[in-house]
Amino acid sequence: MELTTHGVPVHHVAHGAGRTVVVLHGAGVDHREPEACLDPALAAVGGLRRVYPDVPGHGRTPAPPTLRSEDDVVDVLVGFVAGVAGGEPVLLAGHSAGAHDARGIAARRPDLVAGLALICPLVAGGHGVPAHEPVVRDDDLGDAEFRGYFVVQTLAMLDRYRRFVEPGAALADGPANARIGERWEITGLDGPAAAPYAGPVLVVAGRRDSFVGYAGALGLLERYPRATVAVVEAAGHALPHERPAVLAGLLADWVERVRADA
Repeated sequence: MELTTHGVPVHHVAHGAGRTVVVLHGAGVDHREPEACLDPALAAVGGLRRVYPDVPGHGRTPAPPTLRSEDDVVDVLVGFVAGVAGGEPVLLAGHSAGAHDARGIAARRPDLVAGLALICPLVAGGHGVPAHEPVVRDDDLGDAEFRGYFVVQTLAMLDRYRRFVEPGAALADGPANARIGERWEITGLDGPAAAPYAGPVLVVAGRRDSFVGYAGALGLLERYPRATVAVVEAAGHALPHERPAVLAGLLADWVERVRADA
């Protein structure tokens, strides 16, 4: 399916019926990664229409030259969320850079967002990250990209990497993402002038995340007055693959908190 906003046809897939939840993937992949990781948990909650777009410059969504910054990408995503919302605020989730974009959407249009789930969020501010330290290490398994992403290096995780990460990585528009990445911080997202988002928030970080770390995620506790924050051991940036049961429980609690607001 496609929904065109700001001149960009945003490709997306949707499953189920009910309250809409929009899930944004991270940089360099496409909708297939969060769809594989989060959809079983969200489907089990019940009563949710789960929407997974390809962010501009990824998958089957182009990033035309008019998109020159992450602010421009957020403009497109705000239009997309408004278009799929169906007249009521959506639940909005994101992984990594997708969490960064989700925060931007909630900051710009809090009326569109009933609840916010941030998984291994990219957070501006120069936070330190731990060294890459696998829980299960196998230097002969997969390639360097796989071993650098996963801290649980097993055949099952390699299978997930090959099915849900590699295909999207092959479609990413490198030049467009490099252009946008030069201005990756979202205007007005943090700082003393930024208004806190007042809805139910979930923040989940991997204790061994060597991409974005967990310090930035912990700092978000002060930004969101209704946030649950969890730092999960034995998980890195690929936490949605590596600790799905823990994430499923946290997501179910988040959905129930959003529903309690209705």
